[in-house]
Amino acid sequence: MKINSIKYNILILLVISAFNFQLSAQEYPTLWNEIVDFKELDASDSISKNRILFVGSSSFKFWKDVNDYFPNHQIINRGFGGSTLVDVTRYFYDIIVPYNPDQVVIYCGENDFAFDSDLSVEEFFLRFETLYGMIRVNFPRATINYLSIKPSPSRMNILDKSIKANKMIADYLDNKTNASYIDIFYPMLDERRNIKEEIFLEDRLHMNAKGYQIWQKVMAPYLK
Repeated sequence: MKINSIKYNILILLVISAFNFQLSAQEYPTLWNEIVDFKELDASDSISKNRILFVGSSSFKFWKDVNDYFPNHQIINRGFGGSTLVDVTRYFYDIIVPYNPDQVVIYCGENDFAFDSDLSVEEFFLRFETLYGMIRVNFPRATINYLSIKPSPSRMNILDKSIKANKMIADYLDNKTNASYIDIFYPMLDERRNIKEEIFLEDRLHMNAKGYQIWQKVMAPYLK
């Protein structure tokens, strides 16, 4: 697969510049404490490499028993709360590269829009494209999956942007080799296209077991 090197390099430079600015602004970059926890976990446990890697935000982080949902697969869960696509890209060499994954499954994007009301769908897509390009360049044979941004009752204000962003990423990945978009948006709606409130916790943002059961059913065919 060919990557537009000029465009890719520009995107990477923007990411690096943002990262350097963050370092100069405070002693530790945002969410660094969670990355430290991962490093400590890796040092104390024998982490299998060349497996399925889940990366992204709290919807993955809170899926503590994810391996029970997929007993025939070995999954490394590196979801960290409050993260955006910028954060996953910032910590690419901490939470993706060390595991040399055969498959990378991404759930991230909800926080991007929730934390920045001025973020356009086009800017969001560039964030995704940057992360996708970094994974593909470093792991040319890995399978890359993107889970659609879910419909959260507490975040109805970003629903329209989420739908548009999902469509852009779905169209983009449709033309890519060894990559796919996984739609968990519509399975989380009822027959009247209303969000299934019963699959969420009291915060109406994070899911309960019923929600993860929906994800399991949708995701299972995509896991290698």
